[in-house]
Amino acid sequence: MSVTTSATWRDEAWKRTALDWVDERLALSGPRRKGEIEEIKIRPWSLVWRVPTEDGQVWFKANGGQTLYEPALVDALARWVPGRTVTPLAIDAERGWMLAPEAGPILRETPAAADPRRWEAFVAEYGQLQRDLSGRVPDMLALGVPDHRPEVLPEQAVALVDDPDVVALDPVDRERVRAILPEYALRCATLAAGGIGASLNHDDLHDANVLVRDHRFEFFDWGDAAVAHPFATMLVTLRVVADKFDVPANDPVVTRVRDAYLEVWSDAHDAAHLRELARLAAWTGIVGRSYSWRRGLAHANAAELAEWGDGIGGWLTELL
Repeated sequence: MSVTTSATWRDEAWKRTALDWVDERLALSGPRRKGEIEEIKIRPWSLVWRVPTEDGQVWFKANGGQTLYEPALVDALARWVPGRTVTPLAIDAERGWMLAPEAGPILRETPAAADPRRWEAFVAEYGQLQRDLSGRVPDMLALGVPDHRPEVLPEQAVALVDDPDVVALDPVDRERVRAILPEYALRCATLAAGGIGASLNHDDLHDANVLVRDHRFEFFDWGDAAVAHPFATMLVTLRVVADKFDVPANDPVVTRVRDAYLEVWSDAHDAAHLRELARLAAWTGIVGRSYSWRRGLAHANAAELAEWGDGIGGWLTELL
């Protein structure tokens, strides 16, 4: 399999090939393209085009780095949990390409995003999605979704610390992180024994990756996703809540979102236990978050590493 980089996406021959694929798939699914595509973004890990058609716009996404698993995962989610994720019009799993319909407004672009209760509602729906996917762990791993379960995180943490290519990790911080790895392994073991099995962690869940549709929510942009302890999702989500509403991490606005999410598991565990697992999952999940940046930047050039590379070492030092 050839390596896909941002330089690939700027190549005219590649663009013609991708556009031919888009046109062919549109011809099979319904409305044809009407006009020129619009390039929305190019990052080391993905390219996104807006494609005008006779029946509105659709979206083309090409995955890069080590995130080629996303289209196959999205296609599977549309079958496993219908109505809660975007159903692609077409995918090419080998090349990491996906064509998706316009699926409704993004929560961040609606007035509802300013209402903490809407955050509580969407994290509860997302938690139920995770519970429904808990039996699909072998299937997700078979699709190439990365494995960041608590049982394997300690070994992955060691690999990150020992990797001389980790960006923006100075020698002092590297040794400080190395010194806490035994404690890290113990906390991972406690989390693994906590009674909540692995599921799918979106790992970048916030109001810009949630669609509002028919008074429900759909979740998209699974390029950072991994098989992990489900509560690791809250690492990013709760930080975004605190930032958006300009409150500290222990503010009731934040803890109500956390508790609305954890309520999904309250039939089998008491609230104090769930809150402790959420705390452990967020801290241990930092290693998975660092890896998500590493995957996205796997084939980045020097300029891209200079712009985005702090995400790898920066997240790792959050363990401190």
